[in-house]
Amino acid sequence: MSTAMNQHTATTTPRRGQMDRRTAMRLAADEYDRFATALAALDDADWAKPTACTEWDVRQVACHTVGMAEMAGGLREGNRQRGIAGEEATRNGIEFIDALTDLQVRERADWEPARVVQGMREAGPRAARGRRRTPFFVRRRTVPVPQFVNGSPEDWTIGYMVDTILTRDPWMHRTDLSAATGRPMDLTPEHDGAIVADAVAEWAERHGRSYSLTLTGPAGGSWTTGEDGPTIEMGAIEFCRVISGRGTTEGVLQTQVPF
Repeated sequence: MSTAMNQHTATTTPRRGQMDRRTAMRLAADEYDRFATALAALDDADWAKPTACTEWDVRQVACHTVGMAEMAGGLREGNRQRGIAGEEATRNGIEFIDALTDLQVRERADWEPARVVQGMREAGPRAARGRRRTPFFVRRRTVPVPQFVNGSPEDWTIGYMVDTILTRDPWMHRTDLSAATGRPMDLTPEHDGAIVADAVAEWAERHGRSYSLTLTGPAGGSWTTGEDGPTIEMGAIEFCRVISGRGTTEGVLQTQVPF
């Protein structure tokens, strides 16, 4: 997820998700299930492999994802995690999101792989239900801590967090698992293609320039805006990893999208 900057005040209009709610909630439930299935397919050696999240191995990435799903699954657990993370962020002078994800990994430091898989299978459906039940008046509110994206702080609505970011996060970590272990992702146009298309739309809106983009693979597609813009062709997963901040970029690909 994007790094929260406690010391900044955002001046932007709070960002809202662009995907219809029914589709967003379908993708949420499916992504939790796909992530659990990906974990169950790992062998013993895979769990200790390093990932693009440089401080975490595969097991720790999975533990964070379980912890984030548990946070989304119930008000009490969400408040507990946010309260501890907030105190630790203030006490240690670190960003809230860093304190939160550290807590999620630390609390599961002794979990064996089988327990991590089971934890994901149990937490995923609860998280999907909890997110689906978030009332409209709550979804309209602004996330308390501004998020730092592309060098500037910005506000997000809770609806954007619930509908979009909390699905992109496990999806991107599923790409991390694949990259770390060499195991192919289960990709379909209906699921992964929808997540990619939403990210492309936000990326295009954020940079506001002409471009022609062709993304290959089951999650890919083609998009063009304006004339005389750069022509880009690459794998759909590679593209999303690049705009998430994983890898070296140039031109319009330097515009990041939060995952």
